[in-house]
Amino acid sequence: MKVKHASEYNQLKNSVVTIGTFDGVHVGHQKIIQRLVKIAKQDNLQALVLTFFPHPRMVVQKDNNIKLINTIDEKANRLSCFGVDHLIIKEFTKKFSRLSALEYVRDVLVNKLHVKHLIVGYDHHFGRNRTSNIDDLREYGEFYGFKVTEISAQEINAVAVSSTKIRTALQNGDLPTANLFLGYNFCLTGKVKSGRGIGKTIGFPTANLDIQESYKLIPKKGVYVVSAIIGKELVHGIMNIGKNPTISTSTSCSVEVHFFNFHQDLYGLNIEVQLHMRLRDEVKFSSIALLKEQIEQDRLAAIKFIESL
Repeated sequence: MKVKHASEYNQLKNSVVTIGTFDGVHVGHQKIIQRLVKIAKQDNLQALVLTFFPHPRMVVQKDNNIKLINTIDEKANRLSCFGVDHLIIKEFTKKFSRLSALEYVRDVLVNKLHVKHLIVGYDHHFGRNRTSNIDDLREYGEFYGFKVTEISAQEINAVAVSSTKIRTALQNGDLPTANLFLGYNFCLTGKVKSGRGIGKTIGFPTANLDIQESYKLIPKKGVYVVSAIIGKELVHGIMNIGKNPTISTSTSCSVEVHFFNFHQDLYGLNIEVQLHMRLRDEVKFSSIALLKEQIEQDRLAAIKFIESL
């Protein structure tokens, strides 16, 4: 799958297009993507996903507090699993938000993406102030020569999944629900940075993840069972999300992973860590010794959970 910004997309081949934020690329989104790819193969079209970044709410409503399930790179990785040919990222700006419905369809969908078949959800709205709907799309389709397929409310609601439900589950630390709705394990991706090395001194060295994207949703503070593929090796471990109150007075939140039976130097590497289960809240212990005891209990609990998979 190729990832391009809309300004860089210069394919001349006709396409089947679906449009959306697709935050999480959850099981509901996957039904739409699978239909997209199926139509592309049947009709010899390019399977193309058009998404917007920043999130429209960040621009139109100036909502900088919104947190997203996926970064752009994570979203691209998920979509590539389904046979999509192109992920097109359209920068969402104030100017773009003011395009009329006609300008949007003509300039973006028809002239830029060469749409011949468009797949949208039943409640799709577009154009300035989102005043145009599926009926307008069908009219434009007749004029410009593209077919419009609407995903019905029954099909979407039958899945009973939404990005909002997944965000809520993650904010509550409910990984089983979030992962069930996603259809895969929620992940955190970042570069391993240098820490203070305290974990190593107490027998539990950690990899400190530097997550650059400020909009990335970080689940509820606490200790989690996790896994990662490093090189070609599947490794398991425990992750702490929080402020490390027993050994630190810092007010900032960190993400640290202790991998079991793993001794490679990870500094500077980008790794994707999958979260499986939340074990407990973060606790301030009265001594380092008590902290070590609890981490060992966490390790044993994590191994028991992994063996049950």
